[in-house]
Amino acid sequence: MKHQIGRKKLNRKSSHTRSMIRNQVIHLITYGQLISTTPRVKEVQKFAEKLVTLARQGNTFSVRRRALSLLPYKKEALDKLFIEIAPTYATRAGGYTRVTSLGKRTSDTAPMSKLEWVQ
Repeated sequence: MKHQIGRKKLNRKSSHTRSMIRNQVIHLITYGQLISTTPRVKEVQKFAEKLVTLARQGNTFSVRRRALSLLPYKKEALDKLFIEIAPTYATRAGGYTRVTSLGKRTSDTAPMSKLEWVQ
């Protein structure tokens, strides 16, 4: 039985899945949008929402350290998250991102989606 399994495997090993999701969250933070397959976008959305909720607590040392443990690859992305993105959602209760369906990819008919920040 597979009770309480919170993440999709995405046909990769767990370490590869974790690093892929982290890299795509960095891309979302840096460029403001992400275009990928729908299952990947939904997993990235979960992770990004948790990071923004964490960053909304403030730019203190302990909060930044917790965010750095979740997103250790680029400090520039963390700076943008804490300085630009989190303050814009300070009064919002949740739902910081939006998933838009883009149809199917022509090469392998994979469902594609676009993930972007809600204004």
